[in-house]
Amino acid sequence: MFTLSDEHRMLQDAARGFVQDKMPAAHMRAVRDAGPGEGFDRALWAEMAAMGWTGILVPEDFGGAGLDRRGLALILEECGRTLAPSPLLSTAMIGAVALTASSNTDAKAQWLPKIADGSVVMAFAVDEGPHHGPARTKTTLKGGKVSGKKTFVADGHAADVLLVLARNGEALTLALVDATAAGVSRTALHTVDGRGAADIAFTDAQVLAVLTPAAGDAAAYVEHVLDCARIGIAAEMLGQATQAFEQTADYLKTRTQFGQLIGSFQALQHRAGKMLVELELTKSCVIAALAALDEGRKDAAELVSLAKARASDTLHVVSNEMVQMHGGIGMTDAHDAGLYLKRARVAEALYGGASFHRDRYAALNGY
Repeated sequence: MFTLSDEHRMLQDAARGFVQDKMPAAHMRAVRDAGPGEGFDRALWAEMAAMGWTGILVPEDFGGAGLDRRGLALILEECGRTLAPSPLLSTAMIGAVALTASSNTDAKAQWLPKIADGSVVMAFAVDEGPHHGPARTKTTLKGGKVSGKKTFVADGHAADVLLVLARNGEALTLALVDATAAGVSRTALHTVDGRGAADIAFTDAQVLAVLTPAAGDAAAYVEHVLDCARIGIAAEMLGQATQAFEQTADYLKTRTQFGQLIGSFQALQHRAGKMLVELELTKSCVIAALAALDEGRKDAAELVSLAKARASDTLHVVSNEMVQMHGGIGMTDAHDAGLYLKRARVAEALYGGASFHRDRYAALNGY
């Protein structure tokens, strides 16, 4: 489980080379400084699709590679390292999983090939308040139309198609809605991390398709899609925390103060050691959750919540320490530390913060 296959290693190496060369942190800064927009580069998105990343989870029958979630998670981890902005999580992970696990053959035939070739961008419209809470969904699906409001939809301002969580009667279900359809109103948000999002209102918006599970019940299907969103962002957060730690460790080895390297100060060594331990624990949690999802195990949900809670806590600490250990320069916008801290705060909340997932983990274990 903890050893990468040759295929996984090739994916990781290719992703690392691509994002470090074409999407370093300076690219995220440029996207932010360009002002309101899509929050990512369409040309680079096309290159990511050409490398096969958007089709990793798409079955071969629909033009994809049909690989496992860990393969895509490795790419998301590398993207997290450089804060690379793209709709890879919302489209290639969440959208592909929702469609692949669905029984709607027409929707699969229409949209999976477009996900695989990068010609469509999807966004997951799930939450309706300031905090993650799928159980509190009030958006309704009735007569093939959706009505309600969604808040802080990642990539929602730039998406072509929206994957909407709604209530069909009492049951939660997923529906595809054209982002430009009549009855859909989007308000672009300028988020602190510069990536962008949207608040979206639906007023009798016609759905393109209702997604029902190919196997199992509807509730389990919706939770599975949510869990894939959660582990995807956790993998990205692991990459971000790892890069922030490595940059900080390098700084401790080169910055001198009072005539000696600050890395020789015992207090800073202890803080760095704590971060390293937390990173290793987080990596183990993320890998275990991915394996459980790929194997369809019954403990997948609790392992996903464990991974997301751990990733949130770890990234919070590491992003804070990155700023503090860099001292004055870490407080300036010219340094990348601020970019990592701001992205951390958004990622921590996306698809459930640490407190949400600790509570969910306890509930799943009967507490």
